[in-house]
Amino acid sequence: MKQFTITIQDKEGLHARPAGLLSKAAKGFQCAVTLTKGEKTADLKKIFAVMGLAVKGGDSITVACDGADEEAAAAALEKLFAEIK
Repeated sequence: MKQFTITIQDKEGLHARPAGLLSKAAKGFQCAVTLTKGEKTADLKKIFAVMGLAVKGGDSITVACDGADEEAAAAALEKLFAEIK
């Protein structure tokens, strides 16, 4: 399992547009990709699950990738999270 923690910089949080971009990117990998905020965890490949976490600007979240292509998935998603403004 490969994971990383990031603080959301966008003051709007993970609203529909960035959640959609992240979900689409996660679907390109075979591994399981989960997003955790506090006690709640969601499948990053499911946009409505991500939106249900209600991630706001300034929140810290953990992304975990587990499976065959976990290294590539974690690297790509960490880069995408950093680019989302």
